Amino acid sequence: MTKHLYILTGASRGMGLGLAQQLLQAGHSLLCISRQSNDALTPLAASHGAALTQWQQDLAQGVAASERLGAWLHSQANGDWASVTLINNAGVIPRIGPMSQADPADLGHALRVGLEAPMQLTAAFLAATETWTMPRKVLNISSGLGRRAMASQAGYCAAKAGIDHFTRCLALEEALKPQGAKVCSLAPGVIDTDMQVQLRGADASAFPDQAGFIQLKSAGQLTSVDAAAARILAFLARPDFGANPVADIRD
Repeated sequence: MTKHLYILTGASRGMGLGLAQQLLQAGHSLLCISRQSNDALTPLAASHGAALTQWQQDLAQGVAASERLGAWLHSQANGDWASVTLINNAGVIPRIGPMSQADPADLGHALRVGLEAPMQLTAAFLAATETWTMPRKVLNISSGLGRRAMASQAGYCAAKAGIDHFTRCLALEEALKPQGAKVCSLAPGVIDTDMQVQLRGADASAFPDQAGFIQLKSAGQLTSVDAAAARILAFLARPDFGANPVADIRD
């Protein structure tokens, strides 16, 4: 079995957990970086001969997380895997409401987790693997809200728009290198996760689009976590991955 190395943030629940489960089932090596570990992943890894490492790491502390990742990658032997991939998946929604009611600390936390940490982790990943000869990839999980404005979601929309434009810049840089990494910021569609529960449960008087999210659920238009994870990993495995630095899985 050909093994690949994946580094995945936000792997303990939701979409991240779905990705982690499918990567382990395929027997790959996986480093999970999340606030909490998920004990169910350990027997899953063992049953499929996969190598699993889990770090309990608050991504709001992006400097510490990136320094730890860089040191860990430097300790790994070059050439053990067919490829190495960083998946920046973790993100949080700040309080849903107009900016006039926003809490500065809450906004700062969301931007640190959703934008600052992915940039810091990507920098550490690229620096530590610069001389590695196998294919390297960075997949940033974005959102349609990074490309479409929505009232009462300014913090989340801004973080995802930042991820998209960061990835565009990164793609230009890596294209100048003989063995540059392939990078993409991918909107994964509308997925049935806790984030959707937050949106449906928001105060309708402060969130004009709440009814639309309720309708998505009632009409069965949400993609399951398992189906979405499979589509994301299939996209990541495409030979043209990175040809478009900003993409939507529905296109």
